[in-house]
Formats: sequence, structure tokens, C-alpha cells
Amino acid sequence: MSEPPPAAPAPVARRLVGPFGVLAGVLAAFGYVGAVDPRDPGHYPVCPLLRFTGLYCPGCGGLRGAHALAHGDLEAALRDNALAVGCYALFAVCWAVWCVRGRFPAARPWQAGALGAVALVFTIIRNFPFGGLLTP
Repeated sequence: MSEPPPAAPAPVARRLVGPFGVLAGVLAAFGYVGAVDPRDPGHYPVCPLLRFTGLYCPGCGGLRGAHALAHGDLEAALRDNALAVGCYALFAVCWAVWCVRGRFPAARPWQAGALGAVALVFTIIRNFPFGGLLTP
């Protein structure tokens, strides 16, 4: 028996529907966060870890960082949550790869573990007195 012929690549327009749909969602989210300041109380929920323990989670300051980034202030965004800004940049690279290759790059187990380790170290350091630069 012969193997079926390889499938023809999807047309570019159809291949980019997914990535551009995700881009529209990301732009809408950043647009909302850019328009509604996270520093104004009542618009966003409070981090439960911070509320109940007083400890900063790896995401604390991420909305303020996204707000600063939406306004073009990279320095303030990094000050609010450097890890989140790094993850936004990583997502942008993965999105570009998705557009070129036609599929979102899957993380290898060691990459996911490394990102988790970085988040853990980031969280621990930002909750010590010497981690003031990482405190939102």
C-alpha cells in the first residue's frame, strides 16, 4: 500500500486566522488595561495572596506593568513587574514564530521548568527586603 500524498499547506490567509485572532484579543486586553488604570481602586480584583498573606505573587504588578507598557513607558513597566514584561516579550516572539511556521511553538518540559524556576526565584527575591527593585 502506498502512503497518501502529503497535505498541501494551508493558504496563508487561513493559516493566519488563529494568530491574528489571538492578536486581536491581546490588543483588546492591553487596550482595556491601557484605558482603565489598575492604580485606581475598584476596577480589578486584588491579588488574593497579597490580601491574605502580604506576600507578592509573580503576577503582582503585572497589570500596572501592562498599563505602563500600553502607554510606552518601558521603564515603569519593568519596575512594576519585570517578569511579566519578559513574558509579554516571550509571547510576542512565540506569536511571530506561530505566524511564520503555522503553529504555536510548544514548550519543551525543560523550558517550562526553567520558566517556573525563574518565577519561583523572582517571587522569593521580591518578598525579601533586599528585593526592593522587584517589588511592585
